[in-house]
Amino acid sequence: MASVPYSLPVTVGTVLLFILGVVVFIIGLLVSIGLHELGHLAFAKLFNVKVTQYSLGFGKAVWSFRRGETEYGIRPILLGGYISMVGMLKPRASGREITNTGMYSAFVQDARAASAEQIAESGGDDSRAFYRLTPWKRIIVMVAGPAMNLVIGVLLFGVLLVGFGAPTTTFTSSVDCVLPTSARTTCADGDAVSPAKEAGLRSGDVVLSVGGVRNPTITQVSDTFQRSAGKAVPVVVERDGAERTLRVTPALATRDVYTADGTVAKNSDGTTKTQRVGVVGVSIGQTLVRQSPAAVLPATGAQIGASAHLIIDLPQRLVAVWNAAFGSQARSQDSPVSVVGVGRAIGTVSSMSGVPVVDKVYTILGLLASLNIGLFVLNMVPLLPLDGGHIAGALWEAVKRRTFRLFGKADPGPIDLAKTMPLTMVVVVLLAGMSALLIYADIVRPVNLFG
Repeated sequence: MASVPYSLPVTVGTVLLFILGVVVFIIGLLVSIGLHELGHLAFAKLFNVKVTQYSLGFGKAVWSFRRGETEYGIRPILLGGYISMVGMLKPRASGREITNTGMYSAFVQDARAASAEQIAESGGDDSRAFYRLTPWKRIIVMVAGPAMNLVIGVLLFGVLLVGFGAPTTTFTSSVDCVLPTSARTTCADGDAVSPAKEAGLRSGDVVLSVGGVRNPTITQVSDTFQRSAGKAVPVVVERDGAERTLRVTPALATRDVYTADGTVAKNSDGTTKTQRVGVVGVSIGQTLVRQSPAAVLPATGAQIGASAHLIIDLPQRLVAVWNAAFGSQARSQDSPVSVVGVGRAIGTVSSMSGVPVVDKVYTILGLLASLNIGLFVLNMVPLLPLDGGHIAGALWEAVKRRTFRLFGKADPGPIDLAKTMPLTMVVVVLLAGMSALLIYADIVRPVNLFG
């Protein structure tokens, strides 16, 4: 009876914290999508393009209002957003006969007809149509959306690195002697002085490099020391704002061997399994070390590179996601995830017990920063219906017009992107399939980001 009042609040509190984390993510996602579309909207209106809709999400509007010629609304499927600009595609020339009736031609004609109908519904004047803009103006309109995600990512990385700090390997504590076995926890007469003390390592030293490896992880530092018994290892640390180069020679000691689940390994005769490794007599941990503003752009660039690499390897990674979702293969930590997976991760972080609030906020901001950088990179892929497809089309038009001008030919006019509609439909189907697969996998076999 007495256990119920104590266990119930913990369970309810965990659920509430999970929900709070998901709500925070949804708000962050809405802000990211909203600012992305606001970037498009602001420059479209600046260049006098008629915009009829501004929407967060897809589906039937659950809330909307009209201001001027534009309807603003929120829709239930929060997988993106859009603005509807009149004349995104060049319509078929009036009076021009249709001579092809194949499937490819049907796609093209339907796209042109839809654009012409949109213009007709807006009064029949196409002077404010998007396709009428000069190429550089169309590029600005389309770049403005992903650029907003990039700005958000940079700002969030700035808050993380300058306000909180970057996770940095440090020496957290040291002992005065080399403990001969794992069973001993205190020094005794006759124990050798620890290599850490001899080398001058101190608690709080920030590890810059170990054995020539810059910015090493905890595992890299530990492995280097363990395999270097009797060998001098160069260690560069930062102490009181200054770099110091020390040479540490790990001593040989006997240590227990542990299994993957953290228990002590046993030999066949039941005795504890041991190994001879190099020890230094220092604990290794991580702490957040505040960075200068100059570190923000390189960190953003590294994240852009990681996102681009993920997209390049996407076919291979999606095969692995499929095998994990419909088979027994484990899902890797670097697996691509959908917005459902990101939301679930943020909810999990929020509900973790024993984790400081600062660490939770740091992780959530990091996930949102990475999400915005990922949106920036994805939208710059030069395929319709992504923003990069319109940018590529405008660049091609600029090159084509300049080439015609150089050879004294008549201006060919706006590029006919309607011809790319069959390929665009293929991309749409692939993106929809990818989203469905990732959402399903994130539900039945989520990524364990913290295991």
